[in-house]
Amino acid sequence: MQISSRFTIATHMLTVIALECQEHKVTSDFLADSVGVNPVIIRKTLSQLKSAGLISVARGTGGAIIRKDLKDITLLDVYQAVESLGKSGQLFSFHEHPNPSCPIGRNIHLVLDDKLAEIQAAMEKELSKTSLADVVASAQEKIKKRLGQKSDLKYKKRTKLVFW
Repeated sequence: MQISSRFTIATHMLTVIALECQEHKVTSDFLADSVGVNPVIIRKTLSQLKSAGLISVARGTGGAIIRKDLKDITLLDVYQAVESLGKSGQLFSFHEHPNPSCPIGRNIHLVLDDKLAEIQAAMEKELSKTSLADVVASAQEKIKKRLGQKSDLKYKKRTKLVFW
């Protein structure tokens, strides 16, 4: 099983917004350049983050800003904003029609439902322990450590990132 990349893309985007919105307009093109995906994916993710109340987006080239204190946004908030768990809210989905004539098919839900719910709860608990402030602080530390300076990002024409 692999969770889609929407969660890591959204976390990457929020980190860029947090670190760069004071100095630059953080537009979908700006974010797409950092994340390395098409701006259409960025715009869809921005829309999901906005709907969840995590960011504000100005129309046109106004850019995005984070609406809450970074310590008040957890990775669980980000995950829930961008990952579709459907009506059930369950991470794991079951095949719809296990054979009721088969003893295993008849009982597979009884065997797995509680365990899968525990696994999902454990994952969500772990995600709730890390705030966006933690992620941003870690990113800043890694950037500083890597080049021994404040930032390894330089900007060209306000939308293109140049990595040193």
